[in-house]
Amino acid sequence: MSTYKIVSDATISPPERSTYRHGDLRRALLEAGIQLARAGGPDAVVLREATRRAGVVPNAAYRHFASRWELLQAVRSAALSALARRMEAELARVPRGASPADAARASLRAIGTAYLRFAQEETGLFHTAFAIPDETRGEPIPAKAGNSGRNPFQLLGDALDRLVDAGVLPPERRPGAEYLAWSAVRGLAMLLTEGPLRRLTSAERDAIGQRLLDMVEKGL
Repeated sequence: MSTYKIVSDATISPPERSTYRHGDLRRALLEAGIQLARAGGPDAVVLREATRRAGVVPNAAYRHFASRWELLQAVRSAALSALARRMEAELARVPRGASPADAARASLRAIGTAYLRFAQEETGLFHTAFAIPDETRGEPIPAKAGNSGRNPFQLLGDALDRLVDAGVLPPERRPGAEYLAWSAVRGLAMLLTEGPLRRLTSAERDAIGQRLLDMVEKGL
């Protein structure tokens, strides 16, 4: 059973506008797409509905998004950026003055905690962020990054590098560690949002999430 809000054709739309000030329409369409994704996940991101919410005729949108796919890509990038900023906010809470080992462990936990909370609090955006396969390597793409210029996967890699630098993670175990950590946390996120664990209480969700993060750290 989906936890998304249903986007209905009966949604009241603003009056249609055929023109927008330069640069405003793309932002309006993107914001409409983000709201659609927030309510209904990636399947709800429909260009015609976005144009209706932006208050313009459909043809006006094609100068900015030639297809639903292009709008979905832009919304997905925005969702990844939101997740990255959530991770950065959690990293900012890591206590200063801790030992390098404790700070490195706390950084990894912050990344996982932010991921799980984002999945539960922004379920539609979470599923939209990972609805399309992405290249995890290469130079950061600003639209998918947080304030630091790093995307979520790169922030995870940075946390793992800190574990190596602090002597917590043996260097020979570092290659590929992102995929192991990401797979474990994503699996729990899916169970909490779409699977049998979605009926757990908030306290139970937090407890199982922290136990999983303990397991990830020890398993690496």
